[in-house]
Amino acid sequence: MAAVSLRLGDLVWGKLGRYPPWPGKIVNPPKDLKKPRGKKCFFVKFFGTEDHAWIKVEQLKPYHAHKEEMIKINKGKRFQQAVDAVEEFLRRAKGKDQDLTIPESSTVKGVMAGPMAAFKWQPTVSEPVKDADPHFHHFLLSQTEKPAVCYQAITKKLKICEEETGSTSIQAADSTAVNGSITPTDKKIGFLGLGLMGSGIVSNLLKMGHTVTVWNRTAEKEGARLGRTPAEVVSTCDITFACVSDPKAAKDLVLGPSGVLQGIRPGKCYVDMSTVDADTVTELAQVAASRGGRFLEAPVSGNQQLSNDGMLVILAAGDRGLYEDCSSCFQAMGKTSFFLGEVGNAAKMMLIVNMVQGSFMATIAEGLTLAQVTGQSQQTLLDILNQGQLASIFLDQKCQNILQGNFKPDFYLKYIQKDLRLAIALGDAVNHPTPMAAAANEVYKRAKALDQSDNDMSAVYRAYIH
Repeated sequence: MAAVSLRLGDLVWGKLGRYPPWPGKIVNPPKDLKKPRGKKCFFVKFFGTEDHAWIKVEQLKPYHAHKEEMIKINKGKRFQQAVDAVEEFLRRAKGKDQDLTIPESSTVKGVMAGPMAAFKWQPTVSEPVKDADPHFHHFLLSQTEKPAVCYQAITKKLKICEEETGSTSIQAADSTAVNGSITPTDKKIGFLGLGLMGSGIVSNLLKMGHTVTVWNRTAEKEGARLGRTPAEVVSTCDITFACVSDPKAAKDLVLGPSGVLQGIRPGKCYVDMSTVDADTVTELAQVAASRGGRFLEAPVSGNQQLSNDGMLVILAAGDRGLYEDCSSCFQAMGKTSFFLGEVGNAAKMMLIVNMVQGSFMATIAEGLTLAQVTGQSQQTLLDILNQGQLASIFLDQKCQNILQGNFKPDFYLKYIQKDLRLAIALGDAVNHPTPMAAAANEVYKRAKALDQSDNDMSAVYRAYIH
């Protein structure tokens, strides 16, 4: 395909990260929103949404030339509404200059699902954008100028792995993020635990202007302002977040030598984002309260990529006032948050969510292996699933992992097995049967026995082929 020149005002199909192509218009960004360095890109305002982003030229296609192609591979209701909005805009604009109006207010990320593997983008030639767009109202924030030295430090020292998405502006664009601005809290923020999830969370906190002091068990993962111990971080910060692997790690972090508890005094706030059981968070809440501290549990639903993109789903419970105090932090790290009431509720809900996810992943692996042994094409199975009601980003990504044999961790297999185990125990505690989760758990245990613990959860596939 020959290179196509694009310019201000052109209608295009733009691709945001791993999400399906979406119709938009090339507009000028606000004056204080700088163009990313070293990248040929345009600023695109999307129809049917309040999303706007810098998009690389190779992630853009002319609207009219590729309309039929795009409509064939995207069938969702919101997608059709966006296309209808484009056509309505074209009807009104015919014969005269017309400013862009977008009637539908929603989020691309919440409605996009379906096959993406077949969508190929060709490079095009960029032209400079010159004229201001006075009708631009909302924009995403990851490119606003907040250069903090501590952010540069953490991106270098934490070695945060952000996959190439083709878009540099897709953080926190859901209803919980303030459209156009996130005002960072003036409270000092601490963060304990810089693993797959924690590194991305801290990156986004810093990116949105928060002051963050970090601590991690392994010395090579330093960044931002460095605390020597958990106790020191808690004692010097107003709100301290923690994200560690399991109940034992969560308790050790609080109750161990130089732990969180030693730094808590009246008014200090502790937010545990680990996925653990309700008994564990209840105990941690009680010991924090015994020192006059405030406690919130806030486990997150997502994976490393969503953490890097600031698109996690946060489930919170406990101190409602603390939940409100964490507002700007949650906006920076996630696309939405839920407050679920008393301590323990978020832990239970998180385990149920991960139980469903883990069981679904095992079923995907089982289906792919059954297709293989019965002489059916695994790729064709994926194509069929992607055209049906099960179509989702999760399904497509995990199947692609399996088909490509790439099990680089986005969500550790050992942690999803841990969550299944805890969910089964939750069911046992209330005498509720969980036979599907129990069966899936056994498959993950088999995968762990095959040394797949530190691979992605999709490596459960190997339990079926060995």
